[in-house]
Amino acid sequence: MKELIYTGIFVALGIILILLLVFMFAPKDSKPASTDTSDKYVPGVYTSSIMLNGNAVDIAVTVDKDAIASIQMVNVSETVTTMYPLMEPALDNLAEQIIASQSLDHITYPEENQYTSLVILDAVERALDKAAASEDETKKNKEHSDEAAE
Repeated sequence: MKELIYTGIFVALGIILILLLVFMFAPKDSKPASTDTSDKYVPGVYTSSIMLNGNAVDIAVTVDKDAIASIQMVNVSETVTTMYPLMEPALDNLAEQIIASQSLDHITYPEENQYTSLVILDAVERALDKAAASEDETKKNKEHSDEAAE
């Protein structure tokens, strides 16, 4: 009879051990508790380069913590302005739409500026990828701002 009791206790302990291991090593949902305080971007000016016949043109995107503030061309040589006269008007058109919608979705451009606009949109997207705030940076910035408030 003692053997049956010992066997029952060991079976119960084995089941408890298996359940404990499953709960300890099972994947957990790592979603943040509150997403309303997270920043969309790390504020600053981010650039992305476009090569046009060996001449580099930088697209500078200025962002605040939650909005795109401006998009402009920097380091433009006179050669590029002369060889590619549609660059500035295409950029101005795209910048107005992107800043108004705060998104790269549903951007329209004239057919004659199609390829120029696609190159510019790609550069803006690369710059915004650099500006995107990761969760770690957002937490660090929030902790830093909390410490500054004290």
